[in-house]
Amino acid sequence: MALKLLQMDYPFDGPWGEEMAEELTPLAHRIAEVPGLVCKVWTENREEGLAGGVYLFEDEASLDAYLAPKLERMRAFGIRDIRARKFDVNATLTGITRGRLDDGRPA
Repeated sequence: MALKLLQMDYPFDGPWGEEMAEELTPLAHRIAEVPGLVCKVWTENREEGLAGGVYLFEDEASLDAYLAPKLERMRAFGIRDIRARKFDVNATLTGITRGRLDDGRPA
């Protein structure tokens, strides 16, 4: 499996914390069903006015299939200055540092 990581952030005015979780729970459930997504870690930085996430995908094709429509939807909602970066995952080193490289679901 050639894991790929997507790191995204963008300007965000809130809501933050639990209010954000309540408001975005339906979106989180939709993202959880994205083909090829292993997991997403949601990020927020109130001090800098940024939100985003770190996504782990099974392969680059899955990442690319998610990213292009995601950026299009975000821009349609008026979100600008979106930073999206793709990375390869070094599974050997990630395993040493206890990185989870599975979907976390019971077998």
